[in-house]
Amino acid sequence: MSSKYHLPNGAAADGPYDLLITPESAGWGHSGLRILPLKPGEAHTLPTGDAEFLVLPLNGGCAVTTDGRTFELAGRSGVFASATDFAYLPRASEALISSAQGGLFALPSARTERSSLPARYGRKEDVPVELRGAGACSRQVNNYCLPGTFETEQLLVCEVLTPGGNWSSYPPHKHDEARTDDAGKAVESELEEIYYFEVAGEGGFGYQRVYGTPERPIDVLAEVRSGDTVLIPHGWHGPSIAAPGYDLYYLNVMAGPGQDRAWLICDDPVHGWVRATWDAQDVDDRLPFGAEENA
Repeated sequence: MSSKYHLPNGAAADGPYDLLITPESAGWGHSGLRILPLKPGEAHTLPTGDAEFLVLPLNGGCAVTTDGRTFELAGRSGVFASATDFAYLPRASEALISSAQGGLFALPSARTERSSLPARYGRKEDVPVELRGAGACSRQVNNYCLPGTFETEQLLVCEVLTPGGNWSSYPPHKHDEARTDDAGKAVESELEEIYYFEVAGEGGFGYQRVYGTPERPIDVLAEVRSGDTVLIPHGWHGPSIAAPGYDLYYLNVMAGPGQDRAWLICDDPVHGWVRATWDAQDVDDRLPFGAEENA
């Protein structure tokens, strides 16, 4: 089953894209991701069609021209250096992405029927950078567009950076059904999720676990390297394990059918107790990444 949901680097390359995941190729309804390399001076035209997109530099900067406006993205030298500025593109639009120096650009997307938002620029300084967990579960989360950080129709995007030897996406959690508690309060949302990985250091690697329920089985234990992707249609996911000596990065792209844009998770009840242990531990002092560069 791992081979269906684990896409090694290059396995889903198509045309100009190092990675092309659409709802059709993933076998679901909403989430998508493209990874676009551009050589110095190269440009690419992106029609958004029935989806909204972000243009999110992984390394390098670019200009994004759409509807008579140009957003200059300064970008970054790499995913471990800092968060980045980005651009939002609504459905039924077209953008020209050009890069004078070249670089690598993530294009997360979500199929949506709504188009109430304009194209706009997201400042790096406005991206909330969160240190989550503690001890060996310490990790950094760059919250680009989650509820309350940046408005989109249905797209949810964040980055998780995990120091070598640590575990993230832990305790294992899921968000594959819309559920309410006895009082009618929403406690879980239905979201498809994509994990796109990069690993620091030559030969670096990590591991990703996904497992399901008897009613909806899924079984993935993948060794992941830079450029690999894991698809999570449902089930418990975690841990994401950074091998000692190799810092681990992953880009999370989520979207689902709910009209209320929400990211509501529930922990695997077998492992949820781990959260309570963090109060007695310090956050890993290797975090945040890029602290000296950003000082």
